[in-house]
Amino acid sequence: MTEILLIVLASIVLAFPLGLYLARVMRGGPMRGDALFGWIEKPLYRVLGVNPARGMSWRGYVGAFLLSNLVIAVLVQAVFMTQAWLPFNPDQIPNMRWDTALHTMVSFLTNTNQQHYSGQAQLSYFSQMTAITGLQVVTPMMGLALVVATLRALFGTAPEGDAAEPALPADRRIDVGNYYADVVRSCVRFMLPLCLLWAVLLTSQGVPSTLAGGPTATPIDAAAGMETQKLPLGPVAAMVAAKQLGTNGGGWYGPNSSMPLENPTPLSNALELIGILLIPIAVVFMLGAFTGRKRLAALVFGCMLAMSSVSIAATVWLEGHSATAASPLLMEGKEVRLGADGTGLWAAITTQVSNGSVNGMHDSLSPLAGAVPMVNMLINAIWGGIGCGLQQFIVYLLLGVFLAGLMTGRTPELLGRKLETPQVKLLALLVLLQPITTILAFTAITLAIPSITGTSNPAFHGVSQVFYEYVSAFANNGSGFEGLGDATPWWNLSCTLVLLLGRYPVLVIPLIVCAQLAAKRRAPESAGTLQIETPTFALTLIALIVILTVLQFMPALVLGPVADHLSLTLR
Repeated sequence: MTEILLIVLASIVLAFPLGLYLARVMRGGPMRGDALFGWIEKPLYRVLGVNPARGMSWRGYVGAFLLSNLVIAVLVQAVFMTQAWLPFNPDQIPNMRWDTALHTMVSFLTNTNQQHYSGQAQLSYFSQMTAITGLQVVTPMMGLALVVATLRALFGTAPEGDAAEPALPADRRIDVGNYYADVVRSCVRFMLPLCLLWAVLLTSQGVPSTLAGGPTATPIDAAAGMETQKLPLGPVAAMVAAKQLGTNGGGWYGPNSSMPLENPTPLSNALELIGILLIPIAVVFMLGAFTGRKRLAALVFGCMLAMSSVSIAATVWLEGHSATAASPLLMEGKEVRLGADGTGLWAAITTQVSNGSVNGMHDSLSPLAGAVPMVNMLINAIWGGIGCGLQQFIVYLLLGVFLAGLMTGRTPELLGRKLETPQVKLLALLVLLQPITTILAFTAITLAIPSITGTSNPAFHGVSQVFYEYVSAFANNGSGFEGLGDATPWWNLSCTLVLLLGRYPVLVIPLIVCAQLAAKRRAPESAGTLQIETPTFALTLIALIVILTVLQFMPALVLGPVADHLSLTLR
């Protein structure tokens, strides 16, 4: 328990000054270090052919975001499918199959890092360093850029620079910043220095950091049938630093952070856990400094911390101290160095954040403990991914304002601007997208055709395996119930579609809604104006989140983890 409290407290304490610094970076004004960082940024702007001081409308911002993603997608797909002929491949890794390459590319492009491959066995050093680690640095900052643009639209916090063209329609005159400047500044001034620091700390704990091929060893147990075994090394520390700090997940090695080479000591375990939480919490603190609304940041932080505390307590208790936890069989799939509590803590934190890395197999969690990560990902705003978590919370905030307005008999209104039919339709699309068009539809199809399911358990746990995989893809988390045989064309292609639907609408639609609100005439506040920065509204938000996530997915949760639990306890 002490370890849990120290890790959460350290994450919050470190995140506060980091959030203040991040707010200054994203404002775009003069800063100390401009001479150093400008030496890196200015050539990048010249190569991109952009003026970082020129603002964009939401259409221009979204267009730049989608274009940059398309260009990166083509380059990364090419790397995966030609890696056998590229340099830095001392282990002679072959090219990836096209569907596995497509899924891997989309997975890392969407900041999900869902892996249908084993990292050290199917990716060369070159692929890991460029396509994987490169995306792990850039894609979280793309999510951050979109949420910052949304905040600028919602709160009128325009960056320092040129204004948009006055002749444009109202919603296109709203300056939401410059996409390229936001991504470049956040990468160069924030993400890369932090990754460098974390990589050095992890290297000090024994995480490999080399370009040399791994050594060959003779196994102690000759019964394994191997005369020699090659130990895979590589520049692991840099990738692990980026994957944890960038809410990426995945792993250099197939076993992920349960592998001693990737997570060798208790201190490295603590560093990786703090890394998972650090930037998502910092983004919440950035909200207050960036918008000047500290009470709103306190509301968001309070809601997220409350949900996080319940999630951690439930997972740790269910995994290590409940009736089902007494079975020694539950230690299968757990890292014995860390124990059940350590595995439960990581499982809760990695799914509260869109991280997805693991230090024990989630498929081996007790049934109800395995349900908690599912709920975390369905909510997708308990800290959430970098930018994406706050963006999802803004969706809940807008829906909360809409429902509160209806309950009080007033036209729903946020910051003096009315929330009307066009905005509500877009929000409703987001709410329905998750259950109908992605998670439940694909889960039903997959379970209805057993030949493509690939589960390791035909009973209730098999339902959990399939449901978890699609929930993880839509939440851009990437963790999995790894008893699932997911390296098939069906899983690669279906999850690719879910990955795309879980990333782009959730980032883009809130920006569109807030830009539309910003274009409306602002009404002065009165005694009847809804106050959102209050404990009452915070409770309303949490209740709304529970209704929209837990209750609408209750049938799937009952057929999966709840039935799995009952089948074990009622025998």
